[in-house]
Amino acid sequence: MALQSMTGFARINGTHEEYSWLWEVKSVNGRGLEIRCRIPYGFDKVEEIARKNLKSKMQRGTVNLHLQLNQPSGTSAYQINQTFLDELISIAKDKSEKNNLEAARIDGLMEIKGVIEQADKSAIDDKTQEALEQALSVSLNELFDNLINTRLGEGAQLLPVLNNQLNEIEELSKKALNTAALRPENVRARMKTHLDMILGGGGSIDANRLEQELALLATKADISEELDRLTSHVLTARDVLASDKSEGIGRRLDFICQEFNREANTLCSKSNDKELTQVGLDLKVVIDRLREQVQNIE
Repeated sequence: MALQSMTGFARINGTHEEYSWLWEVKSVNGRGLEIRCRIPYGFDKVEEIARKNLKSKMQRGTVNLHLQLNQPSGTSAYQINQTFLDELISIAKDKSEKNNLEAARIDGLMEIKGVIEQADKSAIDDKTQEALEQALSVSLNELFDNLINTRLGEGAQLLPVLNNQLNEIEELSKKALNTAALRPENVRARMKTHLDMILGGGGSIDANRLEQELALLATKADISEELDRLTSHVLTARDVLASDKSEGIGRRLDFICQEFNREANTLCSKSNDKELTQVGLDLKVVIDRLREQVQNIE
């Protein structure tokens, strides 16, 4: 399985008869799939094709797609819908005054779909329009293939980083298991100290209460379950990275990171030894770095 990042960029030029264009697409991290298109007015069909194409190729990421279309010389490529723009300015001014908000910027209003529109649209007949849309769609396929390749390249660079961080978690788990705090003689010494504190006042103590205190001390001293689960999560994460399934990898790894963090927190809360506490803190640092990298994975 090839690991895919959510970060990528691609650009491609194209021509058809007297028309030329530049496609640009950029993708960044996102919880789901969000597609933002800036395509000239009158090419809604191309935008629809672009959205369907992207949805078939990726599951997560924020994608920004832009088309710069150059029309034949002698024709006016774009014009401002002044009536629509004036209406937007009026609405923005009214809202800003009533709600004490900063006035809308003209560059932001100009980006609203319909403010800038294609001029001399009648100069393009239906046959030419259809052929141009077809050429733009073919160009899109190559653009998106290039985008996926860049995302795969980013993923290939992430894979060894993730494996190294899993190795660190595994080594720190082994280090925790071998700390002086978990040696039998030290565990017995701590339990004896606590027991002496309980009995230090003299007199008798309820047998049931004594059993409860001993059981509580034994439970707090035992971190074997946490270490076993950490080892199990490392194996699970490696299985996910090596799996043939390409969907949901980022989300599954993010869930595993949450489980890593839970076990590290529990280990720190149970620790009453400086060495073991330091191992727990080191674990949390590595897990946090792992989770940052996982946020980049689709």
